[in-house]
Amino acid sequence: MRKQRVNRVKGFKSDKIFDGVNVVVMLALLVVFAWPLWFVLIASISDPILVMSGKVLLIPKQLTLEGYEQMLKYKELWTGYANTIFVTVVGTVLNLITSVCFAYPLADKNFKPRRVLLLIFMFTMYFSGGLIPGYLVVKNVGLLNTRWAMIIPSLVSVYNSLVIRSYFINSIPAELEEASLLDGANSAQYLWRVVLPLSKPVLAVVGLYYAVSHWNDYYTALIYVYKDELYPLQTVLRNLLLSTQALMNDTAGIVDAAAMEEAFNRAMTMKYSVIIVAAAPMLCLYPFVQKFFVKGVMVGAVKG
Repeated sequence: MRKQRVNRVKGFKSDKIFDGVNVVVMLALLVVFAWPLWFVLIASISDPILVMSGKVLLIPKQLTLEGYEQMLKYKELWTGYANTIFVTVVGTVLNLITSVCFAYPLADKNFKPRRVLLLIFMFTMYFSGGLIPGYLVVKNVGLLNTRWAMIIPSLVSVYNSLVIRSYFINSIPAELEEASLLDGANSAQYLWRVVLPLSKPVLAVVGLYYAVSHWNDYYTALIYVYKDELYPLQTVLRNLLLSTQALMNDTAGIVDAAAMEEAFNRAMTMKYSVIIVAAAPMLCLYPFVQKFFVKGVMVGAVKG
């Protein structure tokens, strides 16, 4: 009894030490990941001179909304917003449809070619045709300089489809299909009325993956789109940041100190404000799908 009591005390102390270390590590990670976001936010509403001099670290100083006022006048930004919303919404819907159509037959044990098809699809995860063949394909099918060039080439993600397939296999009992067939339902009805309603967690998670990928994508537009009116938000933001940096460099040759200061302030205030506006929608979306996140990813990886 005494030995058991000593072991319990030691176990209790070790648990408290582990919890304490865990809290310290989590707080450190919180600071590392949260502080850059907080800094961009306070820098967007602070005096740019104070920001560049390093005096703005934790709280905003000399509040100003000039950056947001200038941003409202920047027409290219709102055109990029419209393009990104279109690509994100339409692309995510099509991605989910094609991924489900990919995963559903490969999860059916009675579908004989599934192993061969699975190997073929997985091969594309590690090897691709390359940039030049991809560009030629997009050009020859007439997608160049269209919004569809940012959607169609990445229509299916093999990795995300395999996550959905794993969920179908491990989380939806085969007895449900047998019961549905006995009730007179065909495969399409079973998928629509049984499988998809039970797959909301994994669809929410994979949909978030697709949406974030589309929202943050700027490289695809750089390759396939040459019209300014078709640029997505992130490409507009990239071009703006590059032009801002160029403007800051050009001010070095300006003799008039007042003109140099005005150009510098305008460039700095615009930069942080646009970053906040570009990142805000995805940051607001995460809390709504957080409850599905762990369940959607983990439940498909556990058998039983």
